[in-house]
Amino acid sequence: MIFFALVCLVLLVYAVLDIVRTPSGAVRTLPKALWLFVVLPPLFGPLAWLLAGRPGKDPAPPTRPVAPPVPPDDDPEFLRELRRRADDQRRRARDPRDDAV
Repeated sequence: MIFFALVCLVLLVYAVLDIVRTPSGAVRTLPKALWLFVVLPPLFGPLAWLLAGRPGKDPAPPTRPVAPPVPPDDDPEFLRELRRRADDQRRRARDPRDDAV
């Protein structure tokens, strides 16, 4: 008997806290304020909230299509940097005294 009362109390506390934390727009079946009264009967009230009032699982958020990575030989920024390095190396090879980077 004590176990049953403890289970009912735990369910009631959980249901009330869940109702309070749930946004009003997400509550199903009845208005949020009315659910606070519906959960009062032991065991059946909290079970009603869990089965009929609690918001369902959110569908996966819509994802934006992700562009595939650009290979280095198609990336204009990478190619510019590559050309700049090659020009620097050629310039240093022609004039070894110019080692400024």
